[in-house]
Amino acid sequence: MNLDASAQAGDTIQGWWCRDEAAAAFPALGEALRRISAPLFLIREDGDFRAATSGRAFLGTVPAAESAVPLAAYVMPVLPEHLGDPDFCAELGIRYAYLGGSMAKGISSVKIARELGRAGMLGFFGAAGLPLSEVEAALDQLKNSPEAPLFGVNLIHSPQEPDLEEALVALYLKKGVTLIEASAFLSLTLTLVRYRVHGIRRLPDGTVHAPNRIIAKVSREELAASFFSPPPEKLLQELVAHGEITAAQALLAAEIPMAQYVTAEADSGGHTDNRPAIALFPTIQSLACRLEKKFGYRCRLKAGLAGGIATPASAAAAFAMGAAWIMTGSVNQACVESGTSAIVREMLTETRQADVTMAPAADMFEMGVTVQVLKRGTMFPMRAARLYDIYRSCAGLESIPAAERDKLEKTLFLAPLEDIWRDTRAYFLKRDPKQVERAERDPKHRMALVFRWYLGQAAHWAKDGNPARKMDYQVWAGPSMGAFNEWVADSFLAKAEQRAVVTVARNILYGAAVLGRAAMLRSQGVSLPAEAVQITPLQDAELKEYF
Repeated sequence: MNLDASAQAGDTIQGWWCRDEAAAAFPALGEALRRISAPLFLIREDGDFRAATSGRAFLGTVPAAESAVPLAAYVMPVLPEHLGDPDFCAELGIRYAYLGGSMAKGISSVKIARELGRAGMLGFFGAAGLPLSEVEAALDQLKNSPEAPLFGVNLIHSPQEPDLEEALVALYLKKGVTLIEASAFLSLTLTLVRYRVHGIRRLPDGTVHAPNRIIAKVSREELAASFFSPPPEKLLQELVAHGEITAAQALLAAEIPMAQYVTAEADSGGHTDNRPAIALFPTIQSLACRLEKKFGYRCRLKAGLAGGIATPASAAAAFAMGAAWIMTGSVNQACVESGTSAIVREMLTETRQADVTMAPAADMFEMGVTVQVLKRGTMFPMRAARLYDIYRSCAGLESIPAAERDKLEKTLFLAPLEDIWRDTRAYFLKRDPKQVERAERDPKHRMALVFRWYLGQAAHWAKDGNPARKMDYQVWAGPSMGAFNEWVADSFLAKAEQRAVVTVARNILYGAAVLGRAAMLRSQGVSLPAEAVQITPLQDAELKEYF
């Protein structure tokens, strides 16, 4: 069977190939690439190039067999479990270097964490923005579920509510949570250090064992350096002074990194600095190598990649750059197991790459921090930006111009601002009374809390699928959502109800393996026709032999 002329490998000879009984038929090149569990031999016979998936190759030598023909290129089998860093997978106890990142308010749900764990991957429950009682209930479900697969839990930085951050860590320690994803941190906090060094001890073989592990998600070089470094001495001494750890444990902590694993977060949904992955990841990876040598750790520092990953091509690119693991986010929100509403999942299936934008973040509103959200089908980004403009220009609710205030009450809040403050005050009296005390002294802070009410409720309206507030939905998403939709168009995954989180994950990994094999051919001088590397989503039954 002749290959397309663009697939020919010129006169390059890698070795020799001998047929066997199974090599009677020669598949098309694309079909051979997609048989990822079989080797691929590109041979030249009778002036034609052909692809074979069986037989024997002799590299660099001429076999005695008279049936030997020139071997133009060779590709080894590449299974999904071969992608990423095998040591990382072994250290965590997972089979595939595929992580489902955390999404706030339980959008990365118990179901997502459980299903990914059962499939040999790792999912993080999105604890941010939930009451402690709901987080505790979720932890109990995960720990008591059949098979009790590995899972992680999110700890998001809460600079405006440090008491909440402390309460979450106390809950994680109480429940024996030994793996967290630390996200949106601007710097290391005492609470985070407390979690990391809790229970630290020296083992009989001399190594320092810290039972609590952190996978930090960062998009800045200086923050990655903080996580790759040992816990700050100042914070360790503060924990000693509070009786949280002993002086001996503080000394042990100097021998370990705050986080052995750091995920470089590129252009993602939610909190993001919109960094380009191909610039960010190599920098973080290089930093890991330098700091591992600087501090002489007995463990290896590793870097993974998140942000923009939702297709085989983006996953293959991440692994090609050396990512120890990949982490998905936006695409999981569109899956049936996510904790968001059906109406949001439908909105996400219609998203294109240009349908996202930045908007003020509820948790760091006063600081001017933004999050990436969906703009198609909602007015939230524009309305949230207007609130921040008013916050910057006005001293308090009372100084908002009457016409502007009237517009806010009729379009965004649908109630007098005094009523919103009353409800907000009652909420914070239970959650964080210090916020109320400050608001009653500082009119500008009171205005910020009222405006944060809208930002927070917008996320709830979306998650709950409130039809009356659809134009105010806050849906966290990055451009990867649009890339995924383009890839799966005209396939069964185009429909929201068909998007199971494990099916999506397996298709991404399988496609990345195919493209990895294609890259091996290119590295041997083979120019591939476009149709040979087109990846069509497959049903679970079709993927079964590879997982």
